[in-house]
Amino acid sequence: VQLVESGGGLVQYGGSLRLSCAASGRVLSTNDMAWYRQATGKQRELVASITSGGGTNYADSVKGRFSISRDNAENTVYLQMNSLKPEDTAVYYCHLSQGVATIEGINRVTYWGRGTLVTVSS
Repeated sequence: VQLVESGGGLVQYGGSLRLSCAASGRVLSTNDMAWYRQATGKQRELVASITSGGGTNYADSVKGRFSISRDNAENTVYLQMNSLKPEDTAVYYCHLSQGVATIEGINRVTYWGRGTLVTVSS
């Protein structure tokens, strides 16, 4: 499975950006997808996640400003980011998790994209 992010860039305080992540390869329909971010000198953190059924979860820091959605037919996940702040500046990574059946049972496999840089100027 390959994940390719797009949509990052430079935006002013209060602006908006929409990130996209296209998954290709052996993508199963029952996958969960998420966006993580990592700012310079900080640990990678979960921003938002969405299950195959559409259930969503957000970090407290982005609730009410960010929205995650997905297009299952296109194997694509989006992150709409509004009211951006300088503290949102980070590399944003796409993440996919899916269960693969093996002889021993279900093996959870995860994949990461290369990341896209979002810079918010004050």
